[in-house]
Amino acid sequence: MTNLDLDALVAIDVHTHVHADDHGHLTMDDELLDAAARYFKGEAPQPTVADIAEHYRALKMAAVVFTVDTEMATGHRPVSNEEIADAAAQFPDTLIPFGSIDPARGLSGVRAARRLVEDHGVRGFKFHPSIQAFEPNDRRVYPLYEEFQSLGVPALFHTGQTGIGAGLPGGRGIKLRYSDPMLVDDVAADFPDLTIILAHPSVPWADSSISIATHKANVYVDLSGWSPKYFPPQLVRAANTLLKHKVLFGSDFPLITPQRWLRDFDTLDIRDEVRPLIMKENAIRALGLRDA
Repeated sequence: MTNLDLDALVAIDVHTHVHADDHGHLTMDDELLDAAARYFKGEAPQPTVADIAEHYRALKMAAVVFTVDTEMATGHRPVSNEEIADAAAQFPDTLIPFGSIDPARGLSGVRAARRLVEDHGVRGFKFHPSIQAFEPNDRRVYPLYEEFQSLGVPALFHTGQTGIGAGLPGGRGIKLRYSDPMLVDDVAADFPDLTIILAHPSVPWADSSISIATHKANVYVDLSGWSPKYFPPQLVRAANTLLKHKVLFGSDFPLITPQRWLRDFDTLDIRDEVRPLIMKENAIRALGLRDA
């Protein structure tokens, strides 16, 4: 259960990563973390849940926190969903815990989803199809979506380019095609009561994400993973007009900090009346926070 003072918050960041647990275990191996840091032209910080809470509380922001479960595809044990959710519960004024379940876990993953929501207060789930190596519209994943829909929690899908594996030989085997947002369009059509968030500007498929979010009432777009100065111009136009109620602030912390993101967002040609929608109001609706 969250304890957010929604009126007092400056913003809600719907996309932040927990890279380490309190025991020093990392969400990815060093090669992938270092490649991501080079891609984002920064360091490879490893914040815990408490680190993220401290950072966002100082900014008077809330943050959605999650790891990415890629164990079945990479062999690397993820940071525990339960530990993240239980740690986030210590900061209910700041943090909104999401979980992550590798679809390859099958029925055990479906059961884990309900347990995470009912016993640990998880409020949504994150997928990274390219790293988890699955097609979002694979019918074998549908029981997991059915569980999310039944539980009333959203699904957040990485879309488009990824900094994970960038610049490595073969991209470390990570295939970008799994993160084509058109694969998620099938999911949105087949699960109309499931709230879906397409993460990132979806390059090179930005037009697809814009089209999907315009067509499907249950689909939103978050703006994380890219500095706003690099946003495709058609995305900026859509955020100002057709999608002004469907676009969400997200940073991709810690690889992009909210301070850096906001500094560039301030220079973007976004209408004054649209800015508060992007920064907070759209997320309140997408995440169902008024009912929390």
